[in-house]
Amino acid sequence: MLFTSLGLSDPILKAIQETGYTKPTPIQAKAIPLVLEGKDVLAAAQTGTGKTAGFTLPLLERMVQAQKTQAKGKRQVKALILTPTRELAAQILENVQMYAKYLPYKSTVVFGGVNINKQINTLKQGVDILVATPGRLLDLASQKHVDLSKVEVLVLDEADRMLDMGFIHDMKKVVKLIPKKRQTLLFSATFSKEIKALAAGFQTNPSLVEVAAQNKTADRIDQLVHPVDKKRKKDLLVKLINDGQWKQVLVFTRTKHGANKLCEHLEQQGIKSAAIHGNKSQGARTKALANFKSNDVRVLVATDIAARGIDIDMLPHVVNFELPNVPEDYVHRIGRTGRAGREGEAVSLVCVDENDYLRGIERLISQKIKKEVVEGFEVDPSIKAEPINQGGGRGRRGGNQKPSGNRNNTNRNASSTDGEKKRSNSRNRNRKRSRNRQSSKEA
Repeated sequence: MLFTSLGLSDPILKAIQETGYTKPTPIQAKAIPLVLEGKDVLAAAQTGTGKTAGFTLPLLERMVQAQKTQAKGKRQVKALILTPTRELAAQILENVQMYAKYLPYKSTVVFGGVNINKQINTLKQGVDILVATPGRLLDLASQKHVDLSKVEVLVLDEADRMLDMGFIHDMKKVVKLIPKKRQTLLFSATFSKEIKALAAGFQTNPSLVEVAAQNKTADRIDQLVHPVDKKRKKDLLVKLINDGQWKQVLVFTRTKHGANKLCEHLEQQGIKSAAIHGNKSQGARTKALANFKSNDVRVLVATDIAARGIDIDMLPHVVNFELPNVPEDYVHRIGRTGRAGREGEAVSLVCVDENDYLRGIERLISQKIKKEVVEGFEVDPSIKAEPINQGGGRGRRGGNQKPSGNRNNTNRNASSTDGEKKRSNSRNRNRKRSRNRQSSKEA
């Protein structure tokens, strides 16, 4: 099947052709026709299989067709794309603008951590397609700076992540601001009972699209575990990078403090590195990601806040310096490599403290990950497992700042970022414990 057979207009096909793609991915081939028919769609596919184009292309085509019958007037938000993190929101906007480059539509993105005034000015000029994170969108709506009453298509991207981060109440608030008569597209890297329950509340008779087994990792990703003592992880990572002559490596840590410390260690070893996490300003995060994409930085050290917002063509290596305590996050982390059918390598450095996490991950993906001890880094059998300090963790507020308590504060999300949502820390910790207990029950 070719894109030309999907019923897309010439301007969209021209933009697709310039990207170098000619054939749709499985998720695109299945979802695009359904979206073009105007149906609600509940879709899941492996990370890196083209979900963004799966909703962007037909969304644009439906706008093209609707424009033929609509009178010209001031631009109004007709398509709203809701996503959990800043990095992912920015990435989606890039895709929207790339595919709409020969169309007359104006698109923009709004998220926290940056001054709100520029976003307000852009919205005043009129926007057709709006990509947003929930917190900043509600800020703008509460101040009457954005009108969502004309939205015809709502896209919830990475909906499972939004649930995990405590966005359910904000999503419900957003849905109340848009017309009941609309098309709702829910795209996710994974399916769960919670996602299906969410779909039941937001969608009408959705068409189910799933092109890979639930929580399955991409076949083209070569996964490997290196058992190693915790205190020797940094030295082993340096050895792997230098011996393998890795030029572009994405490394995940569990905490923001850990990301900073690891970045400092790599720099001391002559490996140019940058850290990206919730305590960093949006400008610093954007700069670090840009430098990594351009190969000016060799190693990008990230927390899970960035796991779904980093989209880099042909990223060869992902390293779990520390395993995530939520097994699903492993799928999203390693999904940064092996994208769009390309091959990639995912290496995990696992100490004795993390063996339970590893077993939970292997249960989730239904496979045993190959283990290989690196010579000179053999595990000391006398070391006993100790409880792991979760640090900031997912769903917690960036830094030690307190909430402003003022939704009209233009920089509210600089402290209560859309990536580290305002939900109570205890609620998120309880959610993690509950999910971990569930993993144990499944054993």
